[in-house]
Formats: sequence, structure tokens, C-alpha cells
Amino acid sequence: MTVILETRKLTKAYRGVPAIKDIDFELQAGEIHALVGENGAGKSTLTKIMAGAIIASSGKLLHRGQEVSFASPSEALNAGIAMVFQETSLVPSMTVAQNLYLGQEKFLNRLRGIYISAQQFLQSLNFTVDPTAIVSTLGAAKKQMVEIARAVQHKAEVIIFDEPTATLTPEEKRHFFALMRRLKQRGVSIVFITHALEEALAHSDRITILRDGEKVQNGPTASFDRDTVIRHMVGRTLSGELYRNRRGAADVRKAGKKILSVQDISMGNIVRNNSFSIYEGQITGVFGLIGSGRTETFKVVSGIYKRNFLRGGDIELDGKPVRYYVPAPAVKDGILYVTEDRKAEGFFETMSIAENLYSGLLAAGLERVPYVSMREMRELSQYWSKSLNVRAINDNARVIELSGGNQQKVVIGKSLVQKPKLVIFDEPTRGVDVGAIAEIHQIINKLADDGLAVVVISSYLPEIMNLSDRILVCRQGRIVEELSPQDATEEKIMYAAVH
Repeated sequence: MTVILETRKLTKAYRGVPAIKDIDFELQAGEIHALVGENGAGKSTLTKIMAGAIIASSGKLLHRGQEVSFASPSEALNAGIAMVFQETSLVPSMTVAQNLYLGQEKFLNRLRGIYISAQQFLQSLNFTVDPTAIVSTLGAAKKQMVEIARAVQHKAEVIIFDEPTATLTPEEKRHFFALMRRLKQRGVSIVFITHALEEALAHSDRITILRDGEKVQNGPTASFDRDTVIRHMVGRTLSGELYRNRRGAADVRKAGKKILSVQDISMGNIVRNNSFSIYEGQITGVFGLIGSGRTETFKVVSGIYKRNFLRGGDIELDGKPVRYYVPAPAVKDGILYVTEDRKAEGFFETMSIAENLYSGLLAAGLERVPYVSMREMRELSQYWSKSLNVRAINDNARVIELSGGNQQKVVIGKSLVQKPKLVIFDEPTRGVDVGAIAEIHQIINKLADDGLAVVVISSYLPEIMNLSDRILVCRQGRIVEELSPQDATEEKIMYAAVH
């Protein structure tokens, strides 16, 4: 097979600490190559060097046998290498069609022609996105589709996908993998970063595993199974820790005091007469497809969205009626929402770990002194960084420099310092590796064991079935089914979500 892209002894260091070290990697023409590893293993760093987003500290990058060094993504794109980044790089104030053809505009453009061309192209990919929509109005899944479409539209011979399916529904994932197969048939080479190991095993030709910035294993996909991949990724097997369905009644926590009562809340056409209750000392799992209103319901509860002024329903916290117009009073009352979009809504990317954690304390009004205490900030950061096992060079590292799993831990820590009564986790393990998933699940379980009321919103059924003490299924803006872990099956939950 022809090697189209190769790295030799590639190293990238930040402040003297290597993110990747002496990595040898080969991408063959017309293959799908899965790149897996824990958060912080170096997957994104390696591929960003290939795509020209960052420059290596040492080592060689070869394209068709010739040594290259890309100073920018546009240089790599000119050489036929495109990357779909985990954090979207779209221009939010422009339309979908304008983003698709950005950098490829003709001297004279006819906007209607661009929209028609974009519509035809998106339909050919089975992506249901309006080409006239402003990107800032799109959800995370639609933005991801536009990113993927833009990379395909450039007709690159190498396409790098960094967590492309993290925000997609099962149906959208099916279309995406069909697209990958079509690209492979055309001779396009694909590097595919994913934390969903089943996807890597089902859709790749070869797998390379990274751990702590070094390559630990490489070979044909047929030579791997799930346990083998996990063992190489984290140095141990996690089969007994991840996604084991609790079936016995003894394993299910009993409901404590009712902490939240929601009656007939409505918000436009998205949340419709929704009613449910949440109890202390339990994890309530909420499942629903994209557009089911699951996230919007709990954003109303936490004051991020406003429910209808007239006939908007009632919310009681600890038996007292509440109505939040902004999140601040909800935070002070002990309701915390941990966002699904950590980069846009979860942290201050230019601030350090310590500053982000302390900002949570300041937002809740729980600081012990009326001014910023550097000593208190250091102590807080040291405690939560150790408790949540945040891996970083030091507490002064900027959050944007951390891996996805460690960023998620900082977002969780920033919420937990506010001493909540009710914690709502929205897709808590999206874009997180299996090692960090196990750690985040331990954090969530400990909160429930300590008597807090916990809600976990997730589109991943094994996660819902493993964590939940009770399962609520959302469809068309309301809770339509409640199941116990003993009675629930994936088929029952999915049936309730779509029928």
C-alpha cells in the first residue's frame, strides 16, 4: 500500500513537557485509520501537526515521501489535507452556505446560486441543514455536520476527523459512516479520532493506540477487540467498571426527600406541559433524542431559559414555588446545570484552572471574604484538582490547554464548589475517553451517595442504564415514560423515545 502521510519521531512539547513524544505513524492511501487513546494521550496534538494547526518541536512529517512543515491549516489544505476539529471553526455570523465556500469564492458571487449549490451538496451527504441558516443559530450537531461537509467539499485526499460523531444522533451517525465508506471508495484516506471504541472497531481498517503521548500499539482492526484496546489505552481493563447494567433491586438507591417538583411547564413549542419529580440521594437518568426537549426542560428549571409567562406551569424547590429568569438565583438556591457544550458555556478558556474554580465560588456568593483571596483560590484549586484528578502541568495552566476530559472535570469542579442541592449533568461524558468516563461516573455516583439529587441527561443508552436509579424518557417536549433499572432494556427505552 502507498503511504500518503507519515510521521517519524514526532515530538511536541509545551513549556518543556511533551504532549507527544517520538511518534511514528503511517496513513496508507484509501484507508480508514482509527486513532484512539485517553484524553491527554496526544491524539489531537498529533493530528493538528498533520493539519498545520500547530508546529512540531522535533521530528519529521512526510507527505507522499516528501518532508513537509505546514505553517497553517490553509497550507495543509492546499496540499490536500483537511481536518474537522472537535471544536468547530465556523464563522458564527455567516450562513451555512457561506461557511461551506469560505476561501473558495469566485470573483463575482451570486448568493442564490451559492445557496442552491450548498443545498444540493448537503442533500448528497444526507445532512438535513438549511444552507441559509446563520451558523450561530445552529445546535452542536448541525454545526458538526457543516464542518464535515466543508472538509468533504474541499476534495481533500486526506481528511482528519476529530470526534465527528460526538454530537450526532444514531441516524446521523449512520449517514456519516456511509459517507466515510464512500470517501474511502474514492481513494480518500481518513484519520478518525473517536472515544467510542465500538465505532473504531466497526468502521476502521487499522487502529493506532496512544498513551501518555507515546504510541503503544498499532495494527489491523481485526487483531483488536474492546478489552484489548482499553487495556492498551489505560494500562488496565475497565470491563468491570464501565456500562455494566445494574439489575438487582439492592443496587438501586432508594428515593429520599422530594427536592424538585415540576408541573405542566411549557416553553414555546419545545417544552409542552412537562411534569416530573426529582429526589435526593438518587440519580435520575433522562433519555431522549435530539429535539425531544430534554435539555430545554432542565434549562428552564435552572433559569437559563424562561418558561411561558402565561400557563407556563409550576416549579417547586423544597416545597416552595420558584420562578427563575436568570441562572444566578437558581445557583444561590442550589440548582446547578453542567452544560453539554463545555467550550462555549462551561469555562473561561483564557483563565487558569484555579481562576475557573474560584469563579464558581464567586458566582455563588459563597466566598468567606469580600475580596479575591489568592490563598483561598490556591487552596480551592489544590483540593478540587486532587479530588477530581485533574491532570495538568500546574494549577496555573490555562483550561484551553487541557484535554477534553480534564476540561470536563474543571467544569464539574466549578459547579461543585457552589455546594448544590441538585446537580444536572447534560451529556457529562461527551468527547471523553474511557478512563475519564470511569472517573466522571465515580464522581456522579459519589454525589448521589452523599445525598444530593442528581440528574444525568444522556443520549448514550449504556450510560443511562448503568448510572440511573430511575429512568425518564422524553419525547416531543415532555416526559412520556418512567422505567426502573431492573425493568429497562435498550429496546424499551428507545421505543418510548420514538413512538
